[in-house]
Amino acid sequence: MNLKIFLLTMATFTVGLIELIIGGVLPSIAQDLNVSLSTAGQLITIYALIYAISGPTLLALTGKIERKRLYLWSMLIFTLGSFLAFWSPNYLVLFISRIITAASGSLIVTLSLTIAVKIVPKAFQARVIGIISMGVSSSIVLGVPLGVLAQDVLGWRALFLIIGLLTLVAMATIHLYLHKIPTEQLVPLRSQLQSLKNAKIISAHLVTTLALAGHYTLYAYFTPFLENLLNLDANWISVAYFVFGLSAVSGGLIGGFLADTVGATKSVLIIIAVFVLVMFILPFSTLNLYLFTFVLILWGALSWALSPAQQSYLIQNAPESSDIQQSFNFSALQIGIALGSALGGVVITKADSIESNAWVGGILMIAAFFCCLYSISRKPAFQTPENVN
Repeated sequence: MNLKIFLLTMATFTVGLIELIIGGVLPSIAQDLNVSLSTAGQLITIYALIYAISGPTLLALTGKIERKRLYLWSMLIFTLGSFLAFWSPNYLVLFISRIITAASGSLIVTLSLTIAVKIVPKAFQARVIGIISMGVSSSIVLGVPLGVLAQDVLGWRALFLIIGLLTLVAMATIHLYLHKIPTEQLVPLRSQLQSLKNAKIISAHLVTTLALAGHYTLYAYFTPFLENLLNLDANWISVAYFVFGLSAVSGGLIGGFLADTVGATKSVLIIIAVFVLVMFILPFSTLNLYLFTFVLILWGALSWALSPAQQSYLIQNAPESSDIQQSFNFSALQIGIALGSALGGVVITKADSIESNAWVGGILMIAAFFCCLYSISRKPAFQTPENVN
């Protein structure tokens, strides 16, 4: 792997850890800061909301700043936010630290993607996006278990200290080995936002939101799914999450390779079509442990295979605003996670069985598939050799 791509991937992994690592230590935070568990849970919600809003906004507002310099400043601010969380004497300070780390973290991830595609040949762009996405996906997948394990030994505050120190190390390596990335022709924020008026582009982002919402309608409540349908105990549930996590990490690479091989458009269609089938098959697969294991691996891989294909699709169809489109797409992803988790909570409360979460998730996936067909059928606002065919 290209050293620079490896460094960008490690940076996104370090930054990504902070989003959900807090999920496994919420009871300790609530007890230590004397707030309710639901109040502590808002630390996850505010991060997702700020992340979704700030990424594209900050990327556009900082368009005149040389990319490497902006990257390093973002990492410094993220580090300070992590140290603030470590020190936080009360809930308000911790809440503020989440806003700081979400805003700077979203910019770091987006810059990692935009820098990565600029330093490799076009033929490998989707694959590189998959590698960077792997850094994000692995941090999200591993965040909760790592948080629980570290908390038992060091306490929840130490998690943020460790993340801050790791970010400093990443800053030093980026400073040493990444060359300057000049800014390209500046497109005004208003003009970039107008790209969302294009039916082809906005429907593509809607694909990401609906697909992730469909996925998280079930995945956010995967533990009760395993308990009720497979009667698994805590140890086997941990194994299931581990298997899913490994599959998810590989999914980014698979999605990138597929997009480079058969094209972004076909890849998105294939991934979502298979995703629909998996969502509806999952409850039935629990009748056989071996079949369930196979479907679980496939489900995990699909959960992050879509991202590189979608990013490549957007680069091809909106090249004049490709940087901010990648940021918009990660915002769409965060919105999908929030919507899916919320909808899954409603379904699990109203329905008689946990299987209903899979059915509802599958329906959202079908909606994502039709949005994809709609996007493909629209003409791009900007014609390139890649999107004319």
